[in-house]
Amino acid sequence: MSNANSPAYLEYCAHSVVGLVREHNEDALLSVPELGLWAVADGMGGYQKGELASALVLQSLESALRAGHSLEQAIQQANAWVLEQAQGHADRVGMGSTVVAVVFQGYHYELAWVGDSRAYACDANGLRQLSRDHSWVQAMLDAGQLAPEQARSHPRRHVITQCLGREAGPLDVGVYRGELAAGESLLLCSDGLSAEVDDAALAQLCQNRAPLESQVLQLIAAAEAAGGHDNISCVLIARPHAAPTEPAQRAWWLRWLPRGRG
Repeated sequence: MSNANSPAYLEYCAHSVVGLVREHNEDALLSVPELGLWAVADGMGGYQKGELASALVLQSLESALRAGHSLEQAIQQANAWVLEQAQGHADRVGMGSTVVAVVFQGYHYELAWVGDSRAYACDANGLRQLSRDHSWVQAMLDAGQLAPEQARSHPRRHVITQCLGREAGPLDVGVYRGELAAGESLLLCSDGLSAEVDDAALAQLCQNRAPLESQVLQLIAAAEAAGGHDNISCVLIARPHAAPTEPAQRAWWLRWLPRGRG
């Protein structure tokens, strides 16, 4: 078991594309390895509104974490910041964003999310969804009023029950804590990926032992092959089976693919 203060040798790769239908990318990615921080935000409200909302969320998130706040506190502050930035601007009314974020200390991590952007863990045994959607479909599943096989095609599958930037009250932030095992990866994504590619296909793509860049590009290609109806964003963070010995001072293997437009 790793100590929370020990160096974490983690690989990562992040990428976002507009998809095949939308004209603009309202998703945003955050990658701050020195803070052990990665996040995906999916903006809504239309062009400019959604793009602005997701950017504001991630800017606020990073600022709050640099100031020493917890991840959950940072998300609450980001909600207040988006609301504040909308005040007095008629063209910003109705903007909002989902978010899923992770902070690592060593190999231990804390996840937090609002909305239907998701986090999965993947290892040799398969794929596990760690987050739980704040959505109408999830509420119906929890109430036993909807079968799992109906959820992926239900006409209200994109209706979320909360997001950042819509209500001033405290958000019900989802939180999960865990430790990344050797050979395990963590996937953060917007619903442009999870709504197009089912769990079995996600597991296969995340288990193929290809370099992370290849895995990320294959995930995005799979979402586009399924229609690419929304913006597609994902971050993969992996703990290799064996950490490199040289250079000893380098705690992160850095990989970043530039944000795409189609």
